[in-house]
Amino acid sequence: MMSIRSPHLPRRRLLLAAGATALLGVACGGGGDDHPALQTIDSSRLQAIVGGIVTEQLVPGAVVLLRTPKGDFTSFTGSNSYRGTAPTSADQHIRVGSVTKTWTGTVILQQVQEGLLQLSDPIARYVDGVPKGGQITIEQLLLMRSGLFNYSTTVAFNQALDDDPARVWRPEEMLALAFAHEQSFDPGTSYEYSNTNTILLGLAAQKVENGKPLSDIMRDRLFRPLGLQHTLLPTADDASLPAPFTRGYQYGTNVQTLHPLPADMQAAARAGTLAPIEHTNSNTSWGWSAGSGISTANDLARYVEAMVGGGLLNPQMQAARIASVRAIVPPVPELGYGWNLARFGALYGHTGEIPGYGTFMGHDPANKVTLIVWVNLETNLEAAGAATDIARKLISEVYRPAE
Repeated sequence: MMSIRSPHLPRRRLLLAAGATALLGVACGGGGDDHPALQTIDSSRLQAIVGGIVTEQLVPGAVVLLRTPKGDFTSFTGSNSYRGTAPTSADQHIRVGSVTKTWTGTVILQQVQEGLLQLSDPIARYVDGVPKGGQITIEQLLLMRSGLFNYSTTVAFNQALDDDPARVWRPEEMLALAFAHEQSFDPGTSYEYSNTNTILLGLAAQKVENGKPLSDIMRDRLFRPLGLQHTLLPTADDASLPAPFTRGYQYGTNVQTLHPLPADMQAAARAGTLAPIEHTNSNTSWGWSAGSGISTANDLARYVEAMVGGGLLNPQMQAARIASVRAIVPPVPELGYGWNLARFGALYGHTGEIPGYGTFMGHDPANKVTLIVWVNLETNLEAAGAATDIARKLISEVYRPAE
């Protein structure tokens, strides 16, 4: 879920730290003459790339949906379980991690349109006890510019996940963990990706709708209007995945995956003597509005095209959301973050990591390119995301210079 300081800092669900930095350097821009023309899809070449990454990074299974004006590419690689034989498919349910943030952000922007809240409102108006809550605005939370500590990055928190994977977490517990730490900077003065921001946005969204559960708000505002029959925000006590689903894994414990695994564990995994830990039914209530969503590749493709291309917000708000994206690693303009929306070159969307699963979704509205990738392994042995690695290489192929 997002930081820019190092690819190997404690990376529990850190969007840029764990994977999106791997997308830097892709040959793509925002449309027009400033980037190479789209290439005709070579399915054999792309499948070799996907298959190579799946094999090299010990990923049990992966799904890729790529749509472009120069052809489409669909890949169902590997299995939906460790050492299994059942194939992956685009209708299997997965946990999408930080992709959930885009749902929360879209709901907030719809509420702004309706006058239920304003971007300039202080979060203290909706949630009590937030440090400097009178200074932190709704917009700063969307932009990851509040300075609030990211509760999910500490060893203690990850140890708690290891000790009790079935634990049901309340938003107030996550906030207490965050507020026990000093803020990184004054509100609005810098950028740092933090799940704490989106937990607060989820609480605000419920408050302005008279306590209506966020899961119901998302269903009524997003999923039903788009016909997303296989997408949901589960209730805190529900750790199940609807059928059909793929099982999800990670090598090492949550604490161990804060960093690349030790050499002996990596060697054992490659030798087949160390099996990954299954997280299919681990409770993800600790991610709630920041990361506990469930969807399918097919639904994510429909959603990201509407989120980026229009259909969920009015034209003015839609344009403002795209314009909100700012470069967060100067002088690298290809990578940016806005109102719960990331940019990877010409594609807008988000990545997601949650124990057991990794996801990338992106849409290029200028060139009508859509890319969805999911894997049923949260991170590889180096604590990086296989889904974003696949996405990076496929994006490079789609936008590569003509040979």
